[in-house]
Amino acid sequence: MATVRYTRDHEWIRLDGEVGTVGISGYAQEQLGDVVYVELPEIGRHVEKGEEAAVVESVKAAAEVYAPVAGEVVAVNELLDGAPGGVNEDAEGDGWFFKLKVADLSQVEGLMTEDQYQAFLETIE
Repeated sequence: MATVRYTRDHEWIRLDGEVGTVGISGYAQEQLGDVVYVELPEIGRHVEKGEEAAVVESVKAAAEVYAPVAGEVVAVNELLDGAPGGVNEDAEGDGWFFKLKVADLSQVEGLMTEDQYQAFLETIE
């Protein structure tokens, strides 16, 4: 089973071997409202942990999507180009943003588990 971890900025990463799929949490997409535009990173780009990697715009606001760990972008979700609302429909599934070849797997261990993330959400709601 794939490991899923969360950041305090509401990104998630689902690890499958050395590749992590990255998106925003259900909570984050609810806060944004209807997503109207997504700017994805270029394949081959190296991102550092915490660095802006993508942008999501909604009818309410624009927000950065930060890399939860360092790595190289190996894929982007091209379905979001024509249908950014996919983020609202399935934020933690088919609405993913990009995939990273993780540079340091130990960085994933420093992120929150799903239970820890849920507890974190209770402190901000």
